[in-house]
Amino acid sequence: MIKRILSIAGRPGLFKLVSQGKNMLIVEALATGKRTPAYTHDKVISLADVAMYTTDEEVPLTDVFESIKKLNDGKPVDVKALGGDAEIRAYFKEVLPNFDDDRVYTNDIKKVFNWYNALIAAGIDTFKDAEPDTATESSESPAEA
Repeated sequence: MIKRILSIAGRPGLFKLVSQGKNMLIVEALATGKRTPAYTHDKVISLADVAMYTTDEEVPLTDVFESIKKLNDGKPVDVKALGGDAEIRAYFKEVLPNFDDDRVYTNDIKKVFNWYNALIAAGIDTFKDAEPDTATESSESPAEA
């Protein structure tokens, strides 16, 4: 499900992929349900392709969302109530203890919390797929050969 959720640079909020055209995608805003085209020149990224820098390795955003969900009991994060930059970073340390302080900016953390809140508001609370897609890809490979 999270693979079909998109972020488009220059547009607020998150979008769900509805359909694909020749040189565009048809997306639906999660907040309003309004459908619009996203063209090839737009910078579009799936949330499944986003990862957070840590001191060890990159952690997929789905894992970060699951951690936020556990910490908040599935409720939205009130970013304004957290306070300033230091408090937001301290709270994110609880979510992802080994995030890279040098490469993860406070604005990145706020964006992750805003994306999480948008997903929860849209009724999306399952961030990881039950089965990895590698199993379906490997079963299709012999048929192509």
